[in-house]
Amino acid sequence: MKKVLIITTISGFLPQFEKNNVKLLHEAGCEIHYASNFKNPVYNFNAQDLRKEGIRLHQIDIAKSPFQFRTNLRAVRQLLHIIRENEIDIIHCHNPMGGVAGRIAAGLCRRKLYVIYTAHGFHFYKGAPGKNWLLFYPVEWFLAHMTNIIVTINSEDYKRAKRLHLKAGGAVFQIHSVGVDKDRFAPKRESSEVKRGELGVQKEAFHIVTAAELNDNKNQKVIIEAISRLARTDIYYSICGKGCTEEVLRKLIREKGLEGRVRLWGFRTDMEEILQTADCFAFPSYREGFGVAAVEALLCGVPLIVSDNRGTREYAVQEKNALICHADSVSEFAQAIDRLYTDKELLGKMAEYCRPSAMKFTIEEVEKTMRDVYRKALNA
Repeated sequence: MKKVLIITTISGFLPQFEKNNVKLLHEAGCEIHYASNFKNPVYNFNAQDLRKEGIRLHQIDIAKSPFQFRTNLRAVRQLLHIIRENEIDIIHCHNPMGGVAGRIAAGLCRRKLYVIYTAHGFHFYKGAPGKNWLLFYPVEWFLAHMTNIIVTINSEDYKRAKRLHLKAGGAVFQIHSVGVDKDRFAPKRESSEVKRGELGVQKEAFHIVTAAELNDNKNQKVIIEAISRLARTDIYYSICGKGCTEEVLRKLIREKGLEGRVRLWGFRTDMEEILQTADCFAFPSYREGFGVAAVEALLCGVPLIVSDNRGTREYAVQEKNALICHADSVSEFAQAIDRLYTDKELLGKMAEYCRPSAMKFTIEEVEKTMRDVYRKALNA
């Protein structure tokens, strides 16, 4: 029996995004271990449920910031202990610092390990600040030498990863996101009226939804600013997620006098229901490796208003399923919202195009590639 250790910086990442990979590993007869910082959850999850699935959990004191050197060095030592104590055969790393700590531990460990790293968006990319290239590219170049497989989630990263030097026999794969459940996320508008009532959204109002961590990169503030510029009192905005900018966003909502129409709902486990209430889905991030939440919206038949970045370029097609703006342009987002608000014919045509445009990002499609990844690892 092969023993696989999945490593993430963000606890809850596995049940949120990696359930299908866990299924594939179980089908292959693997013993699954999961290491993360469970003291700092971003996504709600039940540890007991994971244990019932036969997943062994390991606390590591890993930090998201690369500048917390002592904390992350401790995480490397903890990973070394976990790998040796449990005789791990394969490690699969996620998130930037999970990829760094996991691969350093693999390099220091004297066991023969097969190393997979899923890059959910390199920090060095076309148009990235110079400091990103100076800091992150040399690190990834070095760590690639300790890596058997890199899995990327967008085309730009795939092309760049192909230029890195992996371990002998190494390979780069591309998946289209982590795979979205097309049955869970599907148009079911008959349930929307009740859910709108729960969210305090008027029946005929125009409802914008965002699902993302609350941080500066996700840029929810630009949508709040855009709504405040529009002289329309029947535009509502539901922000789902939690994070470090919550109080900043609450203050901005108060300053703009939008308390009754812009709401922060925290992390939600019912996004498939909330999306049924949406007229459009806003995704204004400065940077995205991909953006699963936007594909979930597309599968529900909800048009997008997005910023232009390498992640959204994978699925957003201008005036087909999305209106595309510059991330820092309040006026562009205001115009996009107003256009979908006023042009019901365009909104309807875009809604019809949404689901077909997102079908290549489903679990079934991603699973085909991940089966090849794990087959290569298990047969090494």
